[in-house]
Amino acid sequence: MELLSKIDLQRTPRHVAIIMDGNGRWAQKQGHMRLYGHNFGVESVRETLKAAKELKIDFLTLYAFSTENWNRPKEEVDGLMDLLVRSISGEIEELMSSNVRLMSIGNIEGLPQSCIDELHDAIDRTKDNTGIHLVLALNYSARWEITNAVQQIAQKVKDQSINPEEITDDLIGHYLTTSEIPDPELLIRTSGEHRVSNFLLWQIAYTEFHFTEVLWPDFKREDLFKAVLDYQSRERRFGMVSEQLT
Repeated sequence: MELLSKIDLQRTPRHVAIIMDGNGRWAQKQGHMRLYGHNFGVESVRETLKAAKELKIDFLTLYAFSTENWNRPKEEVDGLMDLLVRSISGEIEELMSSNVRLMSIGNIEGLPQSCIDELHDAIDRTKDNTGIHLVLALNYSARWEITNAVQQIAQKVKDQSINPEEITDDLIGHYLTTSEIPDPELLIRTSGEHRVSNFLLWQIAYTEFHFTEVLWPDFKREDLFKAVLDYQSRERRFGMVSEQLT
């Protein structure tokens, strides 16, 4: 029986976030340079997006490039930036035909201008699409995001447009780059690593985690289904006890 038939489509997570890890190790296993794995990882993005649509997921967030990734070898970073530009420009027509809305989070202005231009064009062209939201986390750091929000709120307090007692969870969330995006119910990390790597630290307070040994270029449709089945096997209590949920 196909895994999809085992999933309750009425209880799938509204927002799934994925740390796409293992491209470099996958390439090295094939006897190639790390960038080879990143190129193959693009196909996994396509398959995962299609699977997410089958599951009626509203938001799919992909950790595509962190602020820490700038510390990688220049050749790899330059290749990643080129791949990003080519991937975005090459996928726009498919995004349009599939009714996908592209969004981004992170310090986008810190990217090369060619990336910024392609990203802004794709976001603008897909802004009226009403299907799944594909969110790319680019030049993203949760600590940067939270620090940036605190700085903005502090300035508002200094300007006396916000009183300190008015600072709430909701207000802080308004100043995050995810202000238009619900918190993820499910976070997936590939490649066997068990850490969140500075990703959505504020937003994952009550998120379920799913870790898989599968390297990202090998992550396919069935792997997303397995993660959602795992998610559906859990009881989400949000600090309560089981009896309070019945």
